[in-house]
Amino acid sequence: MSRLKRSNASEDSPACTREHTFGGQAVIEGVMMRGRNCWGVAVRRPSGGIARTAYPLDPPGSSHRILRFPVIRGVVALYESLSLGIKALGISANIGLEEATVPEHAAPVSPELVGAAAVSSEAVGSPTVTEGTAVTPVAAPGSATDTVPTPGSGSFGFKELAVTVFVSAAMAVALFVVVPLVVVKQFESTFSNPFLFNLVEGLIRIAIFLLYIVGISLIPDLRRVFQYHGAEHKVIHAYEACGKPDAEEAGKYSTLHPRCGTGFLLLVMVIAVFLFAIVGKPTLPYLVLSRIVGIPVIVGIAYEVGIKWAGRHPHGPFARVLLWPGLQLQRLTTREPTGEQLEVAAAALEEVMAMDASRQAVAETVPAMS
Repeated sequence: MSRLKRSNASEDSPACTREHTFGGQAVIEGVMMRGRNCWGVAVRRPSGGIARTAYPLDPPGSSHRILRFPVIRGVVALYESLSLGIKALGISANIGLEEATVPEHAAPVSPELVGAAAVSSEAVGSPTVTEGTAVTPVAAPGSATDTVPTPGSGSFGFKELAVTVFVSAAMAVALFVVVPLVVVKQFESTFSNPFLFNLVEGLIRIAIFLLYIVGISLIPDLRRVFQYHGAEHKVIHAYEACGKPDAEEAGKYSTLHPRCGTGFLLLVMVIAVFLFAIVGKPTLPYLVLSRIVGIPVIVGIAYEVGIKWAGRHPHGPFARVLLWPGLQLQRLTTREPTGEQLEVAAAALEEVMAMDASRQAVAETVPAMS
């Protein structure tokens, strides 16, 4: 389990541990969280309230033991993360298309109550969870109470998601696979040693990745997404340090997290430099094919090193060195969130924790009744 410290704690002060760790990602005006057996989304509506929902999740590894083997489980985890992220983006996009209207019959509510009720189970109560269905969203007082769009539904539906994924994948292959190989191939006679050839190609790929991160960090419209990214990290920090994962407590923690996907991608590229060195210098089509085929293996190795091991022991000397570049890179992909953004991230975690607890209670009850 991950052992994380409070941001204001001493360097040697131990943190408590949790039996399960959560992951997530920022979406449009919201946050997606992934729990043990479910995933959920909380999104700030145009009207100001928080739309929040959760869905059951049965990980592939729960029914196929081979998918839980080291390296293989990393590939499965990446596929699952991409799949859930795409669904969450679709949900948030559809919520963002709602009209910013408030029902006329809504009674005036103080801003303090709205902020507290949006994230606190004591204020609004935990939603009733029905096994196998989505949770009915709990909206803040005075907000619209429309049903949260299900994944793949609404104005931004399956076709739009499919096109987005295809275009994104094609651009990623072109930018991070084809371009570095084409460039280094122009100097093939200079880099006659296969290891040096692959090393230079890997360094070009990393340089493109860093320039890409710097470039998108300068886009004003993405600043709010990076703030939600920081909010997600802060809330998870608060949970893992055994604090109450609400907006107030989460504000004390860092926006940097050792298990962030940004650092993971950087680690994947570093490992690729050494793994692809064994391929040598075949023709360009075979080089491109080797990169595409080799990506799952590299992802699996990076998952074991960067997530399962270093993510659980982030304060060991070797882990500190390994994680440091990724943590520094997060300074570009995270921003300090506002209190309202922390409320949304806390609402997402609260929703997932509620369904996880409900499903766990059902699982424990069924054997007892049989």
